[in-house]
Amino acid sequence: MADIIFSSWQEELVDNRKATEQDRKKPGNVKLPPEFRPGEQIRAFMGWDGIILCDDDVDIVDMCAGYAEAVQKESCGKCFPCRVGTRVVSDWLKKIASGEGWEELPARIGELALHIREGSKCSIGQTGMNPILHALKYFPQAFADAIAQKKKAREGRYRFAVTAPCVSACPSSLDIPGYVEEISELRFAESLATIRQSICMAGTLGRVCIRPCESNCRRANIDEAICIKNLKRFAADYEIDKNRHPEIEGVKKAGGKVAVIGAGPAGLSCAYYLALKGHRPTIFEKLPEPGGMAAVGIPDFRLPRPVLRREVDIVREAGVEIRYGVEVGKEITIADLRRDYDAVFIGVGAHSSMPMGVEGEDRGYRGFIPGVRYLLDISQGKDPYPEGKKVVVVGGGNVAIDCVRSSFRIGKDDVNLVYRRTIAEMPADPAEIHDAEEEKVKFHYLCNPTKIIAPEGKVVGVECIRMELGEPDQSGRRRPVPVPGSEFIIETDILIPAIGQKVDLSFLAEKDGIKLTKWNTIDSDGETFATSQEGIFASGDCVTGPDVLVRATGTGKRAAEKIDLFLSGGKVEASVDENFKALFSTMTVYNKNEQLNIIGGLKRAQPPMLEPEDRKWTFEEVEQGFKINEAAGEAARCLRCYRIGMVALG
Repeated sequence: MADIIFSSWQEELVDNRKATEQDRKKPGNVKLPPEFRPGEQIRAFMGWDGIILCDDDVDIVDMCAGYAEAVQKESCGKCFPCRVGTRVVSDWLKKIASGEGWEELPARIGELALHIREGSKCSIGQTGMNPILHALKYFPQAFADAIAQKKKAREGRYRFAVTAPCVSACPSSLDIPGYVEEISELRFAESLATIRQSICMAGTLGRVCIRPCESNCRRANIDEAICIKNLKRFAADYEIDKNRHPEIEGVKKAGGKVAVIGAGPAGLSCAYYLALKGHRPTIFEKLPEPGGMAAVGIPDFRLPRPVLRREVDIVREAGVEIRYGVEVGKEITIADLRRDYDAVFIGVGAHSSMPMGVEGEDRGYRGFIPGVRYLLDISQGKDPYPEGKKVVVVGGGNVAIDCVRSSFRIGKDDVNLVYRRTIAEMPADPAEIHDAEEEKVKFHYLCNPTKIIAPEGKVVGVECIRMELGEPDQSGRRRPVPVPGSEFIIETDILIPAIGQKVDLSFLAEKDGIKLTKWNTIDSDGETFATSQEGIFASGDCVTGPDVLVRATGTGKRAAEKIDLFLSGGKVEASVDENFKALFSTMTVYNKNEQLNIIGGLKRAQPPMLEPEDRKWTFEEVEQGFKINEAAGEAARCLRCYRIGMVALG
């Protein structure tokens, strides 16, 4: 971490300017890295919660002038204090920095900054003045000397970026306040265009995203978080309802040829953004249809197949070719792709199930069906075991929940879920757990399978043992410990393990030279997505292991940017935006304890749902979309919590 000379971040004052080496203090809430990017030392940081100084040679006056200019540049102009006030503050600070200031000016800047902070509509003005006010308070002599001596400030080198609490939590760095505000203004096409700058699957993610953004929504500090996910879905559905199609600007396809392995979220995203940059991507997909786990692992009652197919059509119309039924490693090899294409991207998903480690699971019992295969069969219109009516699913993730809920819909009437911890530790989306409870899935918490009971090779039950929670394990959750002598049997016809997934990389030959990790995932650089073989890139589940869809689409887009750099002969490295995202992750963009002096009471809009007893026997979509007035009203609750951060670089 960087050595801090001064910090006013989050109202914690640490001033080491005159302290000896022994007396220096470290701030408890700041973990600023020493470099912004390789070779660029962080000398100081100015942002929404104050100033952090690492080099006492930084010219505070010049830095304030640079920051004020950034704030003014990002002002949306919709309220007078921010639109006009930030311009005046910027002009006045430039006067001081150029040696043309006058004695009363710092006091006037302070007064105006307070008015801007208190009177602005959104957080650009509300927080943009904070570091300037801190500078005036803690560095008054710097301003006084600049005015008295009429000297020009030493010009520094600065970079700035805009974030928001919700944006900082989004794996795809989607401009959430932007598209939400456009919905509130009834500019639905513009909203969807904003979304598509970051993700190409708005309708899909608007249904199945795990919405980490909503956990970082400042509106929750007043009443309830904005329904961000469903607003994304609304923008996508509105385009469909109005029978509109996105306008994709004609891009001259003069770039490189790129082979993309896998038509899942990572592969589709990578190919889409490569096509927009003028390249010619071709996707090779093993399955007969696109979408990867989004297609075969997420049931239609959560993600209707027509929604996904339409979004794939948009990817194709951007200039992406998709070849189905092509298994890399058999019909075509990595060596073939390296010979025929300028670059290769690997984005295969986690389509294989993890074993439970219980007696009998490797004996081919009738009625024993891994969760991923179970969902795949159902997605293809098959009942994997028609004669069975009793189901036990083992696991606590989204795949497990999808398995139990799908079971009702193919005619099973006794559906059970076995999980070794409690509901508090379940990794599945809480909303999906709630929906499963409404549909009368029987939950068996704190128990774990020990043996499959299958006389004559057919599953008739599963022996389980009671568990109790011990000390936390590496995941931070309390480790389940068996209770001796507590074994019991659950009768069942079908046993479905859904405790985890793994990636099948058998298509990679040793001669391909692609390095793997000890977890049998592809060893890909976290910033550039480059593998051990030049020109081959990878992201998504094949790198991270089983992960959420929104992260796969986000890394797919970022990989496209790196492949574009590679094909254009540029240096393949993290972008400035990526560097800022990493930097902001060390700061406190969202403070859950922040007290907002805003009257609340505007409850979160809830999308209508089909009734449990009606929906559990059909694959009709459970969650319905917002109407126009509902979407606009919900979007109007957004506080537009943009923040500006700026680094001074050495």
